[in-house]
Amino acid sequence: MALITWDEKYSVGVSELDNQHKQLVAILNDLYDAMQAQKANDVIGTIITKLVNYTKTHFTTEERYMTQYAYPDLASQKREHEAFTKKVMDFKESFDSGRTSLSVSVTSFVKDWLISHISGSDRKYGPFLNSKGVK
Repeated sequence: MALITWDEKYSVGVSELDNQHKQLVAILNDLYDAMQAQKANDVIGTIITKLVNYTKTHFTTEERYMTQYAYPDLASQKREHEAFTKKVMDFKESFDSGRTSLSVSVTSFVKDWLISHISGSDRKYGPFLNSKGVK
């Protein structure tokens, strides 16, 4: 069962970024499914690593667009991205070191942040980028 079901209401109107958002949702759903099925820690660890790496890739892509087109709220976006990346890296480090197991609260945090960020901050740059010809 999916933790998040992609809905077009999350679309920012930029196909590359929407596709990356969909991939992030898919990875989070994979993590949630692995936890629900009580998969081995190495499986869960692999999915966490994939989530961390793909998140960094996605943020780099977003920030590249924002820099290229002089998006006025770039600094705020970067702060949000950095805070989220630090939090997820902290989760990963704790998990990798065996200090903590991954809990539903972690997936809930990631889900809530992702939906909030896409629906809030990211939806603001969509029309801006569209006005610059980015679809």
